[in-house]
Amino acid sequence: MPLTRDEDIAALLTETRTIALVGASDRPDRPSYRVMRFLQDHGYRVIPVNPQITGEHVHGEYIWRELAQIGEPIDMVDIFRRPEAAGDAVDQAIAAGAKSVWMQLGVINEAAAARAEAAGLKVVMDRCPAIDIPRLGVPRIAEA
Repeated sequence: MPLTRDEDIAALLTETRTIALVGASDRPDRPSYRVMRFLQDHGYRVIPVNPQITGEHVHGEYIWRELAQIGEPIDMVDIFRRPEAAGDAVDQAIAAGAKSVWMQLGVINEAAAARAEAAGLKVVMDRCPAIDIPRLGVPRIAEA
């Protein structure tokens, strides 16, 4: 079952350091652009992933085409994709060894969530960390 209890979500956000943001955008009017900046400002390392704009930069980070290219440990994969496309991002998260997947508001894919959980990943679905972090009082992530 995806995490729903505030305590579990706060713990996940507190233990997370590196987030791969699938569906990242370099357009300021897009929610993923604003959420990426919020997460960076809160102390997370955020690595953008988007096959349509690979090779560009957003908020100072190189945009990768897929998770497998990143080549460093990923704690969480934050998914800004349509629900039917979220499964591919979840499968990439599993293959990349991520510890959790977070499906954004409106992104509900029960089959993908079940695959992630079966692979040992924590799952959050239909929520936004930029809403939950201040709501839950999650402290800023300290520099390592």
